[in-house]
This record gives sequence, structure tokens and C-alpha cells, in this order.
Amino acid sequence: MLFKYLVPKINLADLWPMLQVAIVGGLIAGAYGIVHDQITYSISPEYFTKLKFDQFRYADFGWGDRVFVATIGFLATWWVGFFAAWFLARRLIPGQPRAIALRQIRYGIVGILLCGFTFGLIGYVLGLWRGPDGDFGNWDWMLRQLKIEDRWAFVRVAYIHNAGYLGGLLGLLLALVFLRPMTRLADSASESARES
Repeated sequence: MLFKYLVPKINLADLWPMLQVAIVGGLIAGAYGIVHDQITYSISPEYFTKLKFDQFRYADFGWGDRVFVATIGFLATWWVGFFAAWFLARRLIPGQPRAIALRQIRYGIVGILLCGFTFGLIGYVLGLWRGPDGDFGNWDWMLRQLKIEDRWAFVRVAYIHNAGYLGGLLGLLLALVFLRPMTRLADSASESARES
């Protein structure tokens, strides 16, 4: 019984549209990541030069910091969009007309982006609220180890990034809960009608 959830059967006719949706989701998330990281780089270059540049050093082709930041933005987010879109496609494509499924998936992707963006803004506001003289005690070990000079900017960007991922996850969960295949909704409605 558990095996069918771990390794679900996928109709081959549905597989290619699901992969297409996942690829588009990855590209959308990657583009979002590029813009997102350009903005956050402007807030705290140290977040990138002293942390992210080291984590993604394999992707530095020597084309300058802004291009490297864009590369990091894409690499850090494409996979989130790919898997989020895959889960939406897996839930919505089988058993209903493609046009309806694709419209629902678009709603889901927009919802995920809005949740990620909104949570990122909340993270930014929380970072501002702490103020430049706030208590960064929980961050001290990292700030000292990385030799961060503008501690407040670094923490603000960390809040933005972490909150954005949390918002994206919440957006995906909400989309999976609220977006249901129409044929299954119709089946459950007719079943309810028969019972009454």
C-alpha cells in the first residue's frame, strides 16, 4: 500500500506534459532567483562575497560579481521551481483535460511566487526591525567566522533568503491543498448527491 505513494504509477501520456511543466517551473524559479539575488546583493554584498561565492565557487567563470550573483540565484532556485511544478503537475494533470490542469498549475505557480515574495518582504521588514544595533547574539559565531563588517545588512539578507524559501514551501503546500483536479471534484460531488 505504501509503495504506491513512494513509487506512483504515471501514465506515459501524462509524463511528457508533467516534465514540460516541471522544466518551465524550474526556469521561472531560476529567473526569480536571478532577480532576487541581484536585489539582495545590493543590500549586502558580503552575504555573497563571504558566504555564497564560496558555496558556489564551482560556478564562477570569472565574468564578474554581478554575473556570478545571477548564476548563484539561478542555481539556488531552479530546483525548487522544478520540484514544485512537478508536484503540481503530478497532482493536477492526470484525469482531467490538459487546459484545465495547466490553468490550475499556473495559479499554483503564481501562488507560490507570491508567497515566496511576501515572506521575503516579511523577512526584510523583520531584519529592518532588528535595527543596526540589534542583538545579533545568535549570529555572532557566523559573523565572526566570516569576518562580516556590515552585520545588519548580512542578517537582513539572510532573513530575506530564509523567509523566501519558507514562503515558497508554504505556497506549494497551499496550492497542493486547494487546487484539486476538477474531475475528482465532480466525482466526489456526484457521490455526495447519490448518498443524499
